[in-house]
Formats: sequence, C-alpha cells, structure tokens
Amino acid sequence: MQMKKNRNTAIILGVSFVWFTTHFGGGFASGAQIYSYFVRYGAACLIMPVLAMLYNGVFFAYSLRFARKHEVYDYRSYNNAFYGRFAPVFSNLFEVLYICVMCVAPAVAFATGGATLSTLTGLPYLLCTFLIGVFIFVVAIFGTDLVRKVASILSVCIIAGLLIVYIPNIAAGMGNITEAAEQMTAAELPVGSALYSAFLYGTFQLSNIAVFVQHARSFEKPADAVKSMGAGVVVNALMMVMVVLGLMTVYTDPGMADASVPTLLMVRKGVGASFMTPLISLLIILGAVSTAVNMVAAMVTRICGGKTEAKTKKLKIGKKEALAALICCIVDFGIAQFGLLTLIQKAYSLIAYLAVPVILIPYIVHMIVTRFDTKPAKVLSRLNEERGLIKLS
Repeated sequence: MQMKKNRNTAIILGVSFVWFTTHFGGGFASGAQIYSYFVRYGAACLIMPVLAMLYNGVFFAYSLRFARKHEVYDYRSYNNAFYGRFAPVFSNLFEVLYICVMCVAPAVAFATGGATLSTLTGLPYLLCTFLIGVFIFVVAIFGTDLVRKVASILSVCIIAGLLIVYIPNIAAGMGNITEAAEQMTAAELPVGSALYSAFLYGTFQLSNIAVFVQHARSFEKPADAVKSMGAGVVVNALMMVMVVLGLMTVYTDPGMADASVPTLLMVRKGVGASFMTPLISLLIILGAVSTAVNMVAAMVTRICGGKTEAKTKKLKIGKKEALAALICCIVDFGIAQFGLLTLIQKAYSLIAYLAVPVILIPYIVHMIVTRFDTKPAKVLSRLNEERGLIKLS
C-alpha cells in the first residue's frame, strides 16, 4: 500500500516537473523571457510571475483532470472531447495554434542553446544550433515515458544548478537589487502594463496543454491533476522570482537592455564568474533542450498516435516516429536563424493573441457551463457519446 502511494506521489511530482522543464526553456534559461515580460515593467516584476503561474495552474489542472476523467490522452482526441459539438471548428483552430507553437518554442530552444554553445566554444552559431537539434531529435523520438523520466531528473539538476548560481549572486548583489527597486519605483511604470504583460506571458503558455494531456494517463485518479499542477505552481513561481531577483542585480547595467542572454551578463558581473559561467551555460542549454524535447515528443505522439513500430532492438522507435521528429527539428532549426530576441518579443506575443479565442475564452465558458466539469452535462455527454469522442463511465 505504501509502495503504491509512493509511486503515485512520484507520478504527481513527475508530471509537475514536465511543466517545469517545458516552461524552463530557452527564453527562461537565457533570462531574456523573464526580462522581456516582467523585469522591464518595474517593481511589479516581483509579484507578476506568481500571478501568471497561478493563472496557468488553474487551466493546466483543469485540462489534465478532464483528460484523465474522460480518458483522452492525445491532444486531438482531447480537444474533440472538450469542445464537443464545436470541435470541428475549435479542434482545427487549436491545430493551427499548436503548429505555430511548434514552430516558435523549440526554435527559441535552438536559438538559445546555439547562442550559448557558440559563446562557450567559439564555434559558428549555425553549427551550434545544428548540434543542439541533433540532441533534441535523439531524445524526443523515444516517447512520453522517457520524456517524463528525463524531465524529473533534469528538473532536479536544473533547480540545484539555479540555486548554486543565483543564491550567491543575489546575496552579493542585494545592494544592486535595492538600487534597481528604487529606480523602478521612481520611474513610476504603470502597473497596468505589467499586468497585461504577465497576462500575455501566461496566455501564450496555455498552448502547452497539448504537451501535458498525454501525461494524464499516468494519474491514478483525475484529482491527482490538481495536486500535480499545485506543486507545479509553487516550483515555477519560486524559480521565476529567483531569476527576477538575479536579473535585478544587473538591471542598472548599460548593457542589460540589449543583452540577448541576460543571465550570462549577470554571472559575468557577479561572483565566481570563472566557475559560474560554464555552469549557467550548461543550465541554459539543458533548459532550452528540455522544452524542445517535450514539444517535439508531443507532436510525434499526435502524428503517430502514440504507437511504436519497433523493428530493431537497439532503437525502440519506428520509421514514422523518427521521420516526424526529424521534420519538426528541421523546421525549428530554420526558424531559429531569425534570432532569440525577435522570437521571444514578437512571436510569443502573437501566440498569446491566438490563444485567447482558441483556449482562454472557450475554457472559461466550459468552466462556467459545466461547473468545472462536475455538473452532469447531459447534452454534452449525449453529443460526445454520439460522436464517439469520449468513453463514458
């Protein structure tokens, strides 16, 4: 009994770590994402990340709970069940949105990992993004179970590394943080702009529902989704606030506004630069890769239906899975050549605007009409049963 309970707890935490590794991607790891959406909007950057993660946690928990309750684990089947009679419209719109995400998020990973590797080694950026792409391809084709196991291990390594890098720099830079806070307050930056930026940040993250629903299969019961995403809110919010504080140590630096990798700037201006620089560079690369792996694996699951056409003992993958992952990686590699800052500041905001009519509004309506999927919705159930979209208990 205790062993079963421990296994269930491990799964709950494992799925929450999938959220963290998906969130902690190229833009997050480089600091560019946190700076662009939070730090540059003033002192509100200390609370806005928490609000954004609470916002995400509600929607992610709702989607995972629905997926487990109705036993729909690839995002197309999930969307068909969720949108019901409106599925012919919204499921296809979601496909368009997710294709955009698949083009942007992993491309940011390629760009961040490539730029960081190039800085460390002196190798050409093009070659470095190619090497990052090869690693992403190899990990992604092995499927959901491996992705979850990698996410759990990777999360522990990333969190430990972040603590090692950020805590000493924050402690040593408290004076700079105070100066930055005073400068932010004196600038009287509008809170409305900070709130809107946090809303955009949380909204473009909603598209990750497509990544997460495949992991709902592992939960023992639907309620585990709430526990998992609750843990995810805590981990993600704490890590974001820590990064905010770290970036505030170099907020007044003249090069901050134009830095494509603000985290490296923080480390080089902080304590133990000779040791911290390679360590944070490794974390940036791992964080970038983790997001791309989760996104590509989800698309492979969608395209291939989660089936493995194993024909060899060495690689337990089929040609179809390998081809799908390869195409995704090639497209993302090409888009990465547009540059990190352009992708974060422009492309992510566009995804947020697309997510409002496709995810945000329909989900709010669904929550109200079904009372968070607890109301016996006879009409919805009958329509879904007729369409053969969900398995009714």
